Amino acid sequence: MSAPLEILPGVRLNPAEIQFTYATSGGPGGQNVNRVATKAVLRLHIVGSPSFNEAQRERLIDKLGNRLTRDGDLVLHASRHRHRERNREDALERLVAVLRGALQVQKKRRPTKPTRGSKRRRLDSKRQNSEKKRLRRNP
Repeated sequence: MSAPLEILPGVRLNPAEIQFTYATSGGPGGQNVNRVATKAVLRLHIVGSPSFNEAQRERLIDKLGNRLTRDGDLVLHASRHRHRERNREDALERLVAVLRGALQVQKKRRPTKPTRGSKRRRLDSKRQNSEKKRLRRNP
């Protein structure tokens, strides 16, 4: 796992910054679930990561603030699969997806005015509803 992870074009994450620990997974699985540590726990120290510039780091802290520990670590648990290596790959894929989503800059919404046709359709609809309810009333 020596190749850098491509988060976005121009943003690469050094794999040496990612720490993995393993634990026993919960849930069904027979006797094997108690003996083999297949759950992968991924930890990335975002606050001190040299892979991100200051603006990206602030953006990550802002977007992922509720998912970070007090020390500024992002922790992901992967126990979807029965094999340690597959859980490790799953954790890495989820890490890339989370970071990509947090670093994506949303386009600014430009406020627009309703078109003449949409205004006309809205008023026509209101007139029809008003007429329908007027005809239901007692004379």
